[in-house]
Amino acid sequence: MSPEETEIRRLIADAQQHQFNVAELMELHDDDAVVINMAGRRLFGKPAFREAMEQALASSLQHVPTVTEIDRVYFVAPGCAVVSCTKTVLDQRPQAEQTALPGSVGLMTYVLVQKQGRWVIASAQTTPLVR
Repeated sequence: MSPEETEIRRLIADAQQHQFNVAELMELHDDDAVVINMAGRRLFGKPAFREAMEQALASSLQHVPTVTEIDRVYFVAPGCAVVSCTKTVLDQRPQAEQTALPGSVGLMTYVLVQKQGRWVIASAQTTPLVR
């Protein structure tokens, strides 16, 4: 595994680790990042993403962690990579608070870019896997 792929895998692991820490999660994203969550909500830029995350974590979604497994890292060009992942959703909300989620498994695609010597998330999209 190349040093670049090792850095990318660390970035994806950090995104999972900090999924409930808004400040840390924002540090992993480009200022102009585009995020489309599993429910299909599209967010442009860190301010919109931060606001959506703060709203989600103030709700019962704070009890819905995800586990991300990298399926493939593809270097599109120097300083640009596409990472395909499978995301498993773990609904740990109390039974009374459980409402339907878009799915329990999602196919996630990250577009990563190198900026100022480090990899950051430029785009992230999760599509629910329908079986």
